[in-house]
Amino acid sequence: MARADAWMRTNREGRSMRRSFVVALSLFLMGMPVWADNASEKARVKDIASIEGIRDNQLVGYGLVVGLRGTGDTQETVFPQQTLISALEKMGVTVPQSGTTLSAQNMQIRNMAAVFVVATLPPFSREGSKIDVTVSSAGDARSLEGGVLLMTPLYGPDGQIYAQAQGPLVLGGYAVAAAGNVKQMNYPTTGRIPSGALVERAVPFNLDQLKTLDVLLNNADFHTAEQMAEAINKALGSDRAHALDSRRVEIVPHPGEDRAALLDAIESVRVDVSPRAKVVVNERTGTVVIGGSVRLQPVSILHGGLAISITSTPMVSQPNAMGQGTTQVVNQTTVQAQDQPVNRIELKEGATVEDLVQELQSTGATARDVISILQAMKEAGALEADLEVL
Repeated sequence: MARADAWMRTNREGRSMRRSFVVALSLFLMGMPVWADNASEKARVKDIASIEGIRDNQLVGYGLVVGLRGTGDTQETVFPQQTLISALEKMGVTVPQSGTTLSAQNMQIRNMAAVFVVATLPPFSREGSKIDVTVSSAGDARSLEGGVLLMTPLYGPDGQIYAQAQGPLVLGGYAVAAAGNVKQMNYPTTGRIPSGALVERAVPFNLDQLKTLDVLLNNADFHTAEQMAEAINKALGSDRAHALDSRRVEIVPHPGEDRAALLDAIESVRVDVSPRAKVVVNERTGTVVIGGSVRLQPVSILHGGLAISITSTPMVSQPNAMGQGTTQVVNQTTVQAQDQPVNRIELKEGATVEDLVQELQSTGATARDVISILQAMKEAGALEADLEVL
């Protein structure tokens, strides 16, 4: 009897699971949300903020790339020759030279190129750690394809050497030239060397010396800062986090507390993010990005276009056969104006950004039209967002 009851209960659970799956699949096919997860509306502290004092450091160096197939710098570029002379002298090789440049009869430099090398030194990097480097041509080389970077010291802002870079380049493009024809893909004068630099000097930083841990928001906002402080206090079980301003939240560690463990707990906290409503416009490319939190007020938009065309046609004025005049070229100018009919867009109460986009698309508005309309809506107070023009 108990076995029969268990079988019936299992059968009912199976039917219930199948029904739930069918309902979820139907909602998914109709484009409706299936599950609602409150955590998905929150962001981790590590994704929206950084810890004050824990930062990257920029490195830069100058070096030579060799092994090119005739695509390096030309004789007009002087500094690669000087660098090559200096490198050969350090290896005990004396090169005949005229002044400060190599003699054309002695050496050609088209198989090498002068480059700048840049890298980012992550925080807490120790001696022997490997970092990626980016290599870019500093002269008139056509391509760095197949090149190898010679040992190049990388300097920090203080003039100290923090890493040494060397290795073969990886390019994302190429350039081929033959008989005056050139075919180029992407940028062959810039490449990368994955793990191409060894750290020689560490940047000293000790977490235990920090009396307070300051979390800096990527985007300043008082509400988000307060929410972050409240969420951190709830996760730590004590009132130790305080929002100092719209960007910084201060946490006071206990004496002798493990700073690394504390930072791990802080960065894992999920916070309700309240981003500022913003519309970003790039007039050069015609790109418009509208945030999801942008609100619109009821407004009527009338938008038309006026096109003015001025055409200048050169005409030859020929004198009579017995006249004393000369032949002259006279420009005949024609001005034409065409006024396009006005398109009307009406946004009612509760209209969303999606409604605005659909209305603009239905009227055939171009990117330039959208930018003009958004700027006019901002001036009229119908666009509740910050309008940033790049």
